Amino acid sequence: MSLAAVKSARRAFEVLELFDRERRPLALKDVQTFLGYPASSGQALLKSLVTLGYLDYDGERRSYFPTMRIAALGAWVAEALFGDGALIAMMERLREVTGETVILAVQSDLHAQYVHVLRSGDPLQFAVPPGARRPLGASGMGWVLLSAKPDREIERLRRRINADRGEAPNLSREVLAERIGEARARGYAFSKHTVTEGAGIIAALLPPGVFGRSYAIGLGGPVPRLEHKEALIVAQLRDEIDGLKGGD
Repeated sequence: MSLAAVKSARRAFEVLELFDRERRPLALKDVQTFLGYPASSGQALLKSLVTLGYLDYDGERRSYFPTMRIAALGAWVAEALFGDGALIAMMERLREVTGETVILAVQSDLHAQYVHVLRSGDPLQFAVPPGARRPLGASGMGWVLLSAKPDREIERLRRRINADRGEAPNLSREVLAERIGEARARGYAFSKHTVTEGAGIIAALLPPGVFGRSYAIGLGGPVPRLEHKEALIVAQLRDEIDGLKGGD
């Protein structure tokens, strides 16, 4: 696939994600402002999405808005991933009780990818968008997801991570084994300053998910605040996860 094709595909998804964040009609100048696209290429992309049926164009107001085709396109995914809504309800309760941002993650090759995020109302909230990825071997979500795997598979992934790191320091077998061992022993991982200085996450593994995939759930925020709330967060996580197991 050419670099131009990859760039076009990336921009198309960036536009759709922009609508998801803003949740209002957007004009060409809005897309330029938020995404930094040149006027010519931005206009061509929006026209293409209109032609394909993913956006509507309001000529009077000169604005664009997603069509129901977008909603229908991924409607089955939410049901497949979240079932009867018990998982989303669980995430809502975790946010309400702890006051922290709640994140659902799944392994995506050598990363832990955030597939659903419920942000806290705190102005100093742990700001992370759905779709964000974290290193599988160097993040709390990653350690939890790896903890569900056999040691032989973990070592295979560690070797792949090191081969993919370029000039970055290698991921030590001993360090990774220690992190995963802690997650297995405690039933959760608490990462501090690993990806973003000052931020951390307390994460735990969910019961086996659909299609054989493992999911992790975590609460993210400033490290001092998470340290202060650690007992509360861990207790609530365990209660909620036990509730999901009981509902199987």
